[in-house]
Amino acid sequence: MHPIILLFVISLLHAYEARGSDTVTPVFVQKGKDLLLNVTAPVKIVKRSDFRWRFNDSNIFRLFDDNETNTIGPYHGRVEIFLQNHSLLLKNVQQADSGRYTAGVFGVNNTYVGKYSVTVQDPVSPVNGTVDLLSNSSDSCNLTVTCSTQDSHHINSTFRCDTNTCSQEEGGERSKVTTSGTSLRVYLSKGFSVICNHSNQVSSDEHITMIRDFCFSNPVPEPLSAIFIAFVTVTVIKVLVIICIPAAFVGHRIKGKHESVDTENTVYENAQVKSREHHFWIRIQPMMLQLLLRPPSTA
Repeated sequence: MHPIILLFVISLLHAYEARGSDTVTPVFVQKGKDLLLNVTAPVKIVKRSDFRWRFNDSNIFRLFDDNETNTIGPYHGRVEIFLQNHSLLLKNVQQADSGRYTAGVFGVNNTYVGKYSVTVQDPVSPVNGTVDLLSNSSDSCNLTVTCSTQDSHHINSTFRCDTNTCSQEEGGERSKVTTSGTSLRVYLSKGFSVICNHSNQVSSDEHITMIRDFCFSNPVPEPLSAIFIAFVTVTVIKVLVIICIPAAFVGHRIKGKHESVDTENTVYENAQVKSREHHFWIRIQPMMLQLLLRPPSTA
């Protein structure tokens, strides 16, 4: 009875290993990066057998039972094998490196210890988001965000917002898979942010649109040009008044000086005029300052 149970367990283990050996693991890698592939089971090299890494139906690397190694011509300088665990490092992968990679011990019986389906992808192109404002007030807003890529793919979606929250409307295209296999999505994030995302298995790019930059605008203020013109007009009038008052005063004093019949007191009167003018300017300077600094009335 016990030998039968033991044989049954062994057969189950062999069946599990056989299923595992047929499993192909998908791997995606960005163009120009390095690719690391590991074996999935211990490697046992027996006499008249060798360990191999293969690409499709061609050998990349061979390790013989006497520990001699052989890297196949095109992979010299591009391939590194870690003999302690038999992992493969392929450097600077290109589109032509996409395909099936297998590792195994080959001899009387072939035993696979790794199977991979490798796809080399370019990084995605940048994505941009543009806004079409449908309606806008101080407490509500409707807008459509269009996400577009440099390779002419685009989707759009409409969003309805109030001052507290936003929602993504039904209709439009929230996501699509492009002809090059990339994914383009538009979605609402963190309440008032719309994300345009362009991605594949190896890279991603996104554009963020802040809804508050376009919505809930205040009433249009009075044009600055009208305010500026009013301010300049009032200021010019004040300056003219300030200039004319002392000019009239000085003119009156000069006229009085010439009409004086006492020529002997001319020098004395001139001194009197200058003294009075000096006192006048001392008194009027605070008034001039107050007038210049007073803001114009907006009423």
